[in-house]
Amino acid sequence: MAEALLRQRLAARSVAARVHSAGLLLDHEPAHPYAADALQPLGLDLSAHRSRILSSELLEDTDLLIGMEMRHVREAIVVEPDVFGRAYTLPELVKRAEAVGPRTDDFGSWLEAVGEGRKRLDVLKRDPRLEVPDPIGGSKRQFRRTTETLSALLDSFVALAWPDQGFSGHHGDLSDHSSPSPRST
Repeated sequence: MAEALLRQRLAARSVAARVHSAGLLLDHEPAHPYAADALQPLGLDLSAHRSRILSSELLEDTDLLIGMEMRHVREAIVVEPDVFGRAYTLPELVKRAEAVGPRTDDFGSWLEAVGEGRKRLDVLKRDPRLEVPDPIGGSKRQFRRTTETLSALLDSFVALAWPDQGFSGHHGDLSDHSSPSPRST
């Protein structure tokens, strides 16, 4: 869900970025029907989506890893220890980015400022406010609520990461033709 929503926002703002998703449990599985139902009104089609397992190959060229839960971030760091400075849960990323403020220079420098003062031990903490709960096993309503949560968080992230562009579409999408493109998993 987050992959599709982020792709939509970046594409609407003409931000060239590779966005991929990966998980910890299922490989080659289609999107959950409730996820597809929740995203369909937003013009997103998940029919071609297939899950992938997180791997070192996927993390190799990743500029930014956005996990939904802290266990996703921890597992990524176990698989590829060097990803620590670029791996956050989505709520943690947004919270830290809001504290730093909108990006004024290259993406890598801004992301470095976002991670200032963060310690590896921080990923061992469990703070539900810094996680997006997995709706799997829940109702259609929970999937819609998760979609709303993801939409709001991704809107904030994109607005902070590409602040110099005007709002031009659904969910305040931005366009960026001048800065390096992040790759995320």
